[in-house]
Amino acid sequence: MLVSHFIVLMSVGSDRIGCGPGSTLTAVIEHGIMAPHTEREVLQVYFVTSNENKVREAEHILGCSLKQIELEIKEIQSLDVEEIVAEKAREAFKKVGETVLVEDTGLYVAAWNGFPGGLIKWIMKTLGNDGLCKILREYDRGTTVKACVGLCNGSEVKLFTGEVTGTIVDEPRGTSGFGWDPLFQPAGSHRTFAEMSPEEKNSISHRMIAMKKMRDFLRETPQFL
Repeated sequence: MLVSHFIVLMSVGSDRIGCGPGSTLTAVIEHGIMAPHTEREVLQVYFVTSNENKVREAEHILGCSLKQIELEIKEIQSLDVEEIVAEKAREAFKKVGETVLVEDTGLYVAAWNGFPGGLIKWIMKTLGNDGLCKILREYDRGTTVKACVGLCNGSEVKLFTGEVTGTIVDEPRGTSGFGWDPLFQPAGSHRTFAEMSPEEKNSISHRMIAMKKMRDFLRETPQFL
């Protein structure tokens, strides 16, 4: 299946993250992606996604600006979000020819043996939040949500995952966030992701965990890019 995606160009402050042969990872190594703006050259990474809400969250988590360019890539269908991301990263690199960053999420319902997992986007398109809530009314609603971030440099794919456990609520609640945020209530909270502020959600979310693992990897292994 061909789906529309975007190449996202990461920049910090007013700095364009360059991708020329002489580029370096000074900011990532010495200060981290979330560092405040200083004059420096940083290696360019392309973030491929069709979801502007994901871009907005990534900007908040990583502390950088993102610029989108349209791109079409193939996307496989799988319960395994890591498998989806790994293949998507390889396909994106073939199109771009530079190191790429991709991300996807899965929703794993324990009573359904992990379904829909990485297929959640297609379930949401068919049922929506209300429909999924109704179907789950007779089941144990314990759920794990997972984000997987993938980096591909053409010869290797590195995956970074973040998981949060919780439950699917009886009916959608909240107006913040996007996707299935109104359905998922993380363990230890009485509110869904959609009832939280962006700052609160991004401080505990599966996406935050995965993105920060990637950031730490880039600090320690800049030669991967």
